[in-house]
This record gives sequence, structure tokens and C-alpha cells, in this order.
Amino acid sequence: MSESMNYKWYLDLFSPHEGYMHGVKSIPFARQTQFQRMEIMETGSYGRCLVLDGKMQSSEFDEFIYHEALVHPAMLMHPDPKRVFIVGGGEGATLREVLKHPSVEFSLMVDIDQEVVEACKTYLPEMHAGAFDDPRIRLEYRDARAYLEQTSDVYDVIIIDISEPVEEGPAYLLYTKEFYEIVKRRLSDHGVIALQAGTTAVGKLLNYGAVTQTLRRVFPVVAPYHAEIPSFGMPWGFTLATKGSMDPRRVPPSQVDAAIAARVPAPLSYYDGETHAGMFCLPKHIRAYMKREDRIIEDNAPLFSFH
Repeated sequence: MSESMNYKWYLDLFSPHEGYMHGVKSIPFARQTQFQRMEIMETGSYGRCLVLDGKMQSSEFDEFIYHEALVHPAMLMHPDPKRVFIVGGGEGATLREVLKHPSVEFSLMVDIDQEVVEACKTYLPEMHAGAFDDPRIRLEYRDARAYLEQTSDVYDVIIIDISEPVEEGPAYLLYTKEFYEIVKRRLSDHGVIALQAGTTAVGKLLNYGAVTQTLRRVFPVVAPYHAEIPSFGMPWGFTLATKGSMDPRRVPPSQVDAAIAARVPAPLSYYDGETHAGMFCLPKHIRAYMKREDRIIEDNAPLFSFH
């Protein structure tokens, strides 16, 4: 009997016509929380994986790509990030990367789903690497949008690490123009935000294009970028936006490397100056799509990904 016959299989559907299969050795944890279906799977190729509502969120073996790509460009575009707000980020890996910057004096992580965070603390310790115990952080379980609407606090960097905008899920109102306007008000003068913005796969660019166009209605500098995340089975898009004038697309690799050397003493495995230049260099077909896309996501006209 071949090894593959001993596995059960998890199918991460991208559309009604396409998906990516993972061989699953075991499922150490599964639960329907108040907000979403959560599973932690032990896979043959990528180790332990967090899956929410049937969608791969991160894997033990390649999450460093996703989280370094999400966090460090934004952190380095701010001259001196002291206060950081994280929306979502249940695994704690986004928090882990933020805390690699000694300039950070305080980081608030707000995740709506306490059950996800608590399970990740127990079952995915390699991802948070003890970040939840750092004295610089505060963790709250509540609606991040409501919190930002009600607080008068200001942050230098806001990282939005949430699941895709599934219609019955908890995240779709965190992709709208109204939400990005709230975020902008909570940023300091040189404030920066970064977020995952959906896949950049051919034929599936609507979410990526619409998020970027929506941000352009709110922020003066918006820079979309992407990275290959093997466990996702497709390339993945991110977007960085800033209230200041710093544009990451104009920063040379040597300057990125110098900033990392000066500001990030902990080792990075994915992100450096050369990688930075490649991430922000979008292929021609994506650039052409972004010029055509005019969808603006609003509270009364949300965008939902396939589920």
C-alpha cells in the first residue's frame, strides 16, 4: 500500500472548479466556535496547520513566509514604530514578528475568537514562540472594528491579519472603505497599515484588486505586493498603505537590508532587500488588472470570497 493511502485528505477549495489537497495524518483539535469552524490538522507536507471555515490559514513549515511578508515591510516603512495594533492574528505569529522590533513598546492584539487563540496557544506553540507572554503585549477578545471606533488611542502600525471575507464569517466588515477610514484615524502621522488581501492567482484577482482600490480612496500611498505561500497552493496578495509619503516600491534593496540590520536583531528567514524588491514587482497581467478594477468595498456593498 502506498503511503498516500494511509492519509485522509483535506480539500481546500479555491472555487467550485479548483482546489488543493493536503494529506492529513491527524486532527488534534476541531471545534465549531461561536464565529467559525476551527481545525488544527497534522499534514504530511506542511506539519500542523490552522484551518478556519475550511480555508488554510497557516502551516508550521511555511508560515514564516506569510508572516514576515505581512509584518516587516510595514514596520520598516515607519521611522520608529513604538505602538502596534494587530487585528486578528490568532496563531500569535504576527505578534511574534512584530515583537522582533525592539522599538516596539506596546502591542495590542484584538481577536474576536478567544477559542481560536486559546487552541493555538496549546497546539501551535512553534507559531507564537512565546509571544503571548511578552510584557509589551495586551490581548483582548472583542470586535476589532468596534474597539477602533470607540478608542482615542493612536498607533504607529496597524497589521490586519484576518481570514477571508466569508459571508457568514466574522471578517467581511473589516475590508470596507468605512473600516479603512476608521483605521486611518487611529494612525499616527507617519502611520502604516498592512493586510493580507487575497490570492493573486490568475482569474481570482477580484478581492485583491478591490481591496487595493478601496484603500486608494482612503490613503495617499497604497502599495500592493505578493508572495508565494506553498501551503496555500497559490500566490498570495498583500497591501501596504501609509499616511506618510514613504513608498516601499521606491526603497532600494540596500536600504531595506540596512534597516533590517539596524532595527531587527532577531533572524529573518524570508524577508530581505532582494525579496522586498521582488514582492513589490507585480507581473504585467496583475498590473493591468489593477488598472481596470474599479470595485470599491463598502459596508452596504461588501465583497465575499468563495466559500
